[in-house]
Parts: sequence; structure tokens; C-alpha cells
Amino acid sequence: MKNQADVKQVMANAAQAGQKAIEDGTVQARVAVEKGMEQANKTAADLMKAAGEATEFGRGNLEAVTKASQLYMTGMQDLSRQTMALFQALSDHTLEGVKTLSGMKSLKEAAEFQASFTKTTFERAMNDGVKLQEAAFKLAESSFAPIGARMTLAMEKVAKPIAA
Repeated sequence: MKNQADVKQVMANAAQAGQKAIEDGTVQARVAVEKGMEQANKTAADLMKAAGEATEFGRGNLEAVTKASQLYMTGMQDLSRQTMALFQALSDHTLEGVKTLSGMKSLKEAAEFQASFTKTTFERAMNDGVKLQEAAFKLAESSFAPIGARMTLAMEKVAKPIAA
């Protein structure tokens, strides 16, 4: 009977060891699943945050393009008004010159007036051209500013992970 008692004891010990191994395995599996779920939740949260940031960045880009377009259109309208005003002033100046020239009494007086008038008209046209050019450069600069600011921000965002 001693042999039978020993077998029962060995069987009981084996069953107990098997039970403990199952319990330990279950605990380890639960810990592993919990860690996996925790990591999955963190990854999902990070992805959602990145998607939100990307959406917000895209919205900012759209706003910058819209602002740049508005500035450009408003500036072009202003530039067109300035151009029309300059052409109107040049036309008025030309009409005055024609009237004055038609009232001249001598050919010498007319030739002197014509030379002076031509010089004045040329200088005026050059000055007006410079003013329009400066206005066009200011328009280009101001209408590109919102897009330039977004490009700078994009470069900072791209450089941040590299520097980190």
C-alpha cells in the first residue's frame, strides 16, 4: 500500500503543479493581454492625435491660401485702379499739351514746348511706372506672406522630430 500511497501523492503533487502552472500561465497571459491593450489604446490615441493635428494643419493651409487669394484679389483691384488713374492723368496731361500746342504762335515756340512736354511726359511715365512696379512688388510680398508663414511652420514641424 505504500506504493499506492506514493503514487497518489505523486499524482496529487503533479495535479497541484499542473494547476499552479495553469494559474501562473493565466496570470501571465492576462498581464500580456492587458499590456497589449494598453499599448494598442496608446497607439490609437497617438494616431487620433496625429490625425487631428494633420486635419488642423490642413485647415490652416486652406485658410492661408484663402487669405493669400483675398489679399491678391484686393491688391489687383487696387493696382488696376492705380493704373487707370495714372492713364487718366497721362491722358489729361496729353490733352492739355495738345491745347497748349494748338495755341502756339510760332514754330520755334511750338518746338520748344514740344521738347519740354515730351521730356515731362517721359519723366512722368517713368515715375508712374516705378510706382506701379513698387505696388506690384508689395502686392506679391503681402499676398505670399500667409503661404510663406505656413511653409515656415511646416518646416518647423518636419524639423522637430529630427531634432528630438
